Amino acid sequence: MVADRSSCMLALALTADLAGVTDLLPVDTPDEPYFYTFKVQCTSCREVHPTWVSISRYESNEISGSKGEANFVWRCKTCKRESTANIRNAPCTYTQASPPQTRNIIEMDCRGIEFTEFKADVRTALTFQWYLANVAQGEWTAKGLDSPTKFNGIDLQEGEWFDYDEKTSEEVSIREVKWEIRRA
Repeated sequence: MVADRSSCMLALALTADLAGVTDLLPVDTPDEPYFYTFKVQCTSCREVHPTWVSISRYESNEISGSKGEANFVWRCKTCKRESTANIRNAPCTYTQASPPQTRNIIEMDCRGIEFTEFKADVRTALTFQWYLANVAQGEWTAKGLDSPTKFNGIDLQEGEWFDYDEKTSEEVSIREVKWEIRRA
């Protein structure tokens, strides 16, 4: 790691209005990693990279001139400095609260970069198990607030999600999804 690179701890925080569901959590396992998608800014020259980048806590990339590794290694096209980021923890669940509360989902140790914007991106990846299959990455799960119903395949790209809980005979939803990147 470059010795003069400043380190900062950032958190991806979520605020959302959950109705009839709780324990919202990204699917993020070694077999189905979640790729957190961000806009990135170099802290040296302050250039914001125009392309979205993705980071997974299960990826390890070598750091140039070092024996170390990081979940994300990036070289700024403007100043040519190399920067890194590591996701520090497994994602935390977002529980239902009234009124909705802002809660950190993940924390990241960033050196030489800052993430400035997040999008809940769903991408399709090819995986080899017994056969070749398409697997959606970037999905979330939740469970019923007043029932044992589990909801899988939740897509938050549009900032809202609606479904029906057959056990309670009620509509369930996640609305007013807001993402914030803040100091941890």
